[in-house]
Amino acid sequence: MPGTVLLLAASPLGRGRLVDAASVLPVLAAVPPSVLSGADTANVVELADPLEPQAVLTRLRAAAAAPGPLTVYVAGELRLDRRQRLPHLALARTTPATVRYTALPWHWFRDELRLRPAGATTLFLDLRADADTWQALCAPPAPGRPFPLDCGRDAAVYGRIAPPPARRGVAAPAYMKALATLLRSGRRPAEEELHQRALARIAPEGAGTDLVLEQRGPLPGDPHAAVTAAVRAGRHAEADALAARLEQAAGFAHGPVSEEALHWTEVRADLAMLAGDAARSCRAWMALAGVRLAAGQPADAPAVESAVDRAHHQWGRIDDPVRVRELGLELVGLRSRVPGRREGAVEHVRRRLREVQGRGGMPAGHLRTDPPQGATAMP
Repeated sequence: MPGTVLLLAASPLGRGRLVDAASVLPVLAAVPPSVLSGADTANVVELADPLEPQAVLTRLRAAAAAPGPLTVYVAGELRLDRRQRLPHLALARTTPATVRYTALPWHWFRDELRLRPAGATTLFLDLRADADTWQALCAPPAPGRPFPLDCGRDAAVYGRIAPPPARRGVAAPAYMKALATLLRSGRRPAEEELHQRALARIAPEGAGTDLVLEQRGPLPGDPHAAVTAAVRAGRHAEADALAARLEQAAGFAHGPVSEEALHWTEVRADLAMLAGDAARSCRAWMALAGVRLAAGQPADAPAVESAVDRAHHQWGRIDDPVRVRELGLELVGLRSRVPGRREGAVEHVRRRLREVQGRGGMPAGHLRTDPPQGATAMP
C-alpha cells in the first residue's frame, strides 16, 4: 500500500520571523518519496509558507484520510494566541496580534490524526518557539493536562523544539536539514535511530537547551487498533460496542467526565460518522460538548469548539427534514454559546432551518432559533 508524505514548512514572511523554515524543502525534496515514507511508493504533498490555516487543514485532512503509512515533516515556529494561550504553527501572514486567525492551531494535528490506524503515523518536528511560547512549554505541566504539542496517542513523534535565537536574526531548521541529509543517502533507518543520528549532528547547537520530542508509537494490543480493524472490515456495530465498553471502563477508572472517558465518547461519535449515521454522530458530538460545558470548560476551549464544529458538520450531512429540524433546534442554541472560529456559523444553522421549513419540512410557526427562556442549549 503506498504511503503519504506531508512536507510542511511555515514561518511569517515579515519582520520578526525566527526561522527560515522553507529553506529545508529543497533538501527534503531531493529525497526519494519511498525513503521519506518508508514505503515502497509514496505520494508527497509539499506546503511552503502557506497563507491560510484552512488551506493547511484541508491538506492535512486529506493526508490523514489516505490509506497506508503517513509521515509528516513540519518545520516552523510556534506562537501563542493572546486569548487562549494555546500553541499555533505560525504561517506566512501571522503576526503577534493575529495568531488566533492566521496561524494553525496545533490541536488540529491531534484532531485530524486521531482516526488513523494505530502505529501508521509518524511526525518529525523541527520547531522554534518565541520567548512567550518557550516559557509556556518549559513550565511544569498542570495535572491532567497533556503536553501542549500533543499529536494523539496513536502517532509516533520525533524532533526538537528550540528556544528563540540568542541573537537577533533568522535561524535555520538544523534538525530537519540533518534528517534530510541522512535520508539523501537512500537508506531509511528505523525512526528512533534516524532521530538520534539527527540529534547527534546538531548537538553543538542545541545541547542542553532544546526540548527533545520522543514519543514511540502504540504497543501491540492497543485497543484503538482493535476498533480500527473492526471498522476497516465493515463491522461498525462491533466497533461501537467495543468503544462503548472501553468508554464505560474508563469512566469507572477515572470518572465519567475524565479525559480518558471522554476520549472514547469522541471515538464513538467518529464511529457513527464512519458508519454513515450522520444524525447519531451529530447528536453524540452535541452531547459531548454539553458535558464539557457543564463540567466548567469555557466555550472557546479547543475541545468544546471542536465538538460543536464536528456536530455542525455532521448536521449538514443529514437529509431527513425531520432530523434536520430536531437536531438543528438543539444545534442553534449550542452554536449561540459556542460560535467557534468561523464567522456566520449560527446564521448558517438558522438559514438552513428556514429553508427546510420553506420546503415543507416542518409545520409553519414551529421554528425557534433560540432556546426558550429558562431552557439550556443541550437536553
